[in-house]
Amino acid sequence: MREKKLAINTLIIAIGKACTQLITFLLLPLYTSVLSTAEYGTVDLLNTLVGLALPIITLQIEQGVFRFLIEKRNDERGKKEIISSSFLLIIISCIAFSIFFMILSLFNSNEYKFLLFLNILIYVFPTYLLQVSRGLGNNKMFSLGSFIAASSTIMFNIIFILGFKLRVEGMLYGTMLGQICCSLFLFIKLKMIKYLSMKLISKKIIKDLIKYSAPLIPNSISWWVFNASDRIIVSFFLGLSATGLLSAANKFSAIYISAYSIIYMSWTESISSHIDDSDISDYFTKNFNLLMKFFVSVAFCLISFMPFLFKILINKKFIGGYNLIPVLIIASIFNVAVGLIGSFYVAKKNTKSIANTSILAALINIVVNLIFIKYIGLLAAAVSTFVSYFLMTIYRLHDLKKNYFVLKINNVFLYSSLLVAILLFILFYLDNFPLNLLSIIIALIYSLLFNKNTISLIFKFIMKKVKK
Repeated sequence: MREKKLAINTLIIAIGKACTQLITFLLLPLYTSVLSTAEYGTVDLLNTLVGLALPIITLQIEQGVFRFLIEKRNDERGKKEIISSSFLLIIISCIAFSIFFMILSLFNSNEYKFLLFLNILIYVFPTYLLQVSRGLGNNKMFSLGSFIAASSTIMFNIIFILGFKLRVEGMLYGTMLGQICCSLFLFIKLKMIKYLSMKLISKKIIKDLIKYSAPLIPNSISWWVFNASDRIIVSFFLGLSATGLLSAANKFSAIYISAYSIIYMSWTESISSHIDDSDISDYFTKNFNLLMKFFVSVAFCLISFMPFLFKILINKKFIGGYNLIPVLIIASIFNVAVGLIGSFYVAKKNTKSIANTSILAALINIVVNLIFIKYIGLLAAAVSTFVSYFLMTIYRLHDLKKNYFVLKINNVFLYSSLLVAILLFILFYLDNFPLNLLSIIIALIYSLLFNKNTISLIFKFIMKKVKK
């Protein structure tokens, strides 16, 4: 029953996310051909700053709303109290941020400052509403909202970039309008008005939400450091053009992580819903190994197909970021492991442990990047990301063992994955056509061997549906 519900939730979220990512992926040639490397780097840097500001402004309250609503799905008054109280916190935070920004802007003359301000402010509401829909168990609305946000952003980007020739400003305008479309859709479809009442605002709920969410702020900032410090350091030492190269190289691992985030959302909900089950450690271990086999396989296939995909999807002026991609994808495998383990902390409402491990890894990321950037240039950004995620995975496995249970990882899978990863790296950097084909064959064989049970179940499910 648990596995069935996990699969259904994953499928619902995946439909919206997959369509979105596919469109975004196919538009990479447009973005990389129209924008210069410096312009692409500027957009990426501004989006990175939005990512830093957002968790500070929202206080990560939306994460608390999701977790608390799970326990109140059959309590109408409880849902109204949580949503009313959290919405008040969000409004107060937005007002405080606006005042702070207006004061700060007096001392800054950057041409994009007000567009950055509006992007941050507008992003707050879809971020909040998407988590409300998840907390209410309405994953269909979450999926639709995500799809509307991304597809409308892409549509407006095309209009502004190609139609009005606005370039950097066009992408920022497109992002804002996309998020507004998402917010309006969710506010109406979730019937948010019926959940909002001044009378049901609870001081206790506000206190509980802040207690849960506050440790997630440094955690989110730490994740931002993973993604942003590389760009900022590269921008400072190597220039905005190098940042554009790094951004283009990161697109493939970012799409990989976006695919993982679909599973992570339903996985976290499943673990949180069943955290008090007597066999939770066995359930967690079994599905952790299953998911890791799948995501390692996807990563290996992505690396093996990269010599062909990069030439099709990315303009040749971004070729300087090509050699970073395998390292970034391997780093993303450990990112997946970190997230899957972290979901257990979310279920236990142990957000302090999440924050502690994230902060430590973020500091390692900065230090490693600063040490090596003078010697290996742009590659330092990828290496520092890999080292940080790897060490974070080791630490969380140890912490899980110390405080909860031993997470056993299949040894055959572990050592086989290490061997195949080394082999794929060698073939990738030797870079000739026959070896690229050999790399694809190896990745596909590996994927079939370690996912044969999952593939068999999917095939049986599809055949059953076809017969009906």
